[in-house]
Amino acid sequence: MHDILDVLKETSRTFYLPVVRLPAGLREAVAAGYLCMRALDEIEDHPKLTSGEKDALLSEISLALQGQTSHQAFDRAPLDRAFDKYRETLPEVSLRLADWATLAPPAIAPRIWEAAAAMADRMAYWARVQWRIDSLETLDRYTFSVAGAVGILLCDLLAFFDGSQVDRSKAVLFGRGLQLVNIVRNRTEDLARGIDFFPPGYPAERLMGYARECLEAAEAYALSIPSRAFYALYQIPLKLAYATLDALARGEAKLSREAVTALVAEADGLA
Repeated sequence: MHDILDVLKETSRTFYLPVVRLPAGLREAVAAGYLCMRALDEIEDHPKLTSGEKDALLSEISLALQGQTSHQAFDRAPLDRAFDKYRETLPEVSLRLADWATLAPPAIAPRIWEAAAAMADRMAYWARVQWRIDSLETLDRYTFSVAGAVGILLCDLLAFFDGSQVDRSKAVLFGRGLQLVNIVRNRTEDLARGIDFFPPGYPAERLMGYARECLEAAEAYALSIPSRAFYALYQIPLKLAYATLDALARGEAKLSREAVTALVAEADGLA
C-alpha cells in the first residue's frame, strides 16, 4: 500500500491528503478507483498518441477489464498486451493499471473495474469522434463520461463500506462542475491540439457561470455526506475550483502555486 500511496501522492497531492485519512478498506477502494481513472485520463490526454491510437488502446483496455472474473484470478495478460507497444510512451500510472485494479478489497473491486471499463469505452468514443462538441447537451455527455460518473462511483464505494446514501445526481454535478473548470482553464492548450470543448454560442463567461451552478449544487451535496473523512475528498477540489473560477474572472490564466498551496493547507486543516 505504501508504494501505491507514493504514486497517488506524486499524481495528485490534493487527492492524496484526504485519501490517507479514510478508514481501511475504503481508503484502498478510493485510491484504486482514482488511480484507475487517472490511468485512463493520461491516455486520453497524451500528446504523442493519435486519436486512432487512443481509440484502439482505450477500447482494448475496456474489453480487458470486462473479461475479468474475480479479484483472486485477475488476468493481467490482456492489459499487458494492450500496453506492449506503449511502454516507452505512457506514464507509470497508466502502465500499472492492473495494480490499481487489484488494490481494492475483493468484494468491491469489480465495481471499480466496471466503472473503469465504462470510462475507457466512453473515452474511446470521444477519441473516435475527435471530441466534437456541437451543443451544451453534447458537452454534458462528455463531462458525464469523464467526470460525472466518477462521482457516482465514489457514492457507491461509500455506500458499500458504511451504508451511507448520498444523492448521486449531485455527485454527477460535482464531477461536471470540476470538469467544466478544467475545460475553461485549459482552453488555450486544447485549441493548440485542435480540440474545442466550448459549444457554439458559449463563451468562457457563460461556461464559467454553468460551472459555478454545478459546483454550488455539488457543495450542498458534499455537506450532506455523513462521513467527515469522505467529505474531505470533496472539500479540496471544491475550494480549488471556486478559486480557479475567481482567478479566471480576473483575467488570470490559472491559480498561482502559492494560492494552491494555501488553499490546500486551509482545506486540509478543516478536514
